[in-house]
Amino acid sequence: MILVDTSVLIDYLKGIENRAVAAFDKILESGMPYGINELIYLEVLQGARTAKEYQKLQEYFETIPFFLLNRGKESYERAAHLNFACRRSGVTVRSTIDLLIAQTAIENNIYLLHNDSDFTNMAKAIKELKIFRIME
Repeated sequence: MILVDTSVLIDYLKGIENRAVAAFDKILESGMPYGINELIYLEVLQGARTAKEYQKLQEYFETIPFFLLNRGKESYERAAHLNFACRRSGVTVRSTIDLLIAQTAIENNIYLLHNDSDFTNMAKAIKELKIFRIME
């Protein structure tokens, strides 16, 4: 199972070619299970420029599974602790949403596919964060 980050989905939807999008294409072709969370959904919808595009995005994402934070308040405490662990390791996380996306991946024990250096840096400090490896 793979959690696909906004950074990959935006590039994919815009037709941008990069290693992360190529990996996502392979995931789609192979039928490998993947999904998003509510925050990724929010970020993608925020990028819509027209009402028609917004509706198309809603329809597209109706078919994609959602991974959820499973522990209520404790999930948010753990996400905050991820930030603490990163800071102690010299890693600055610029986005609270990224912390919650990482926590979603950790709680669901799934890999994160991203195209965002913040997650690469976070994974250096947070061993529980499993990054989907993109093959050359």
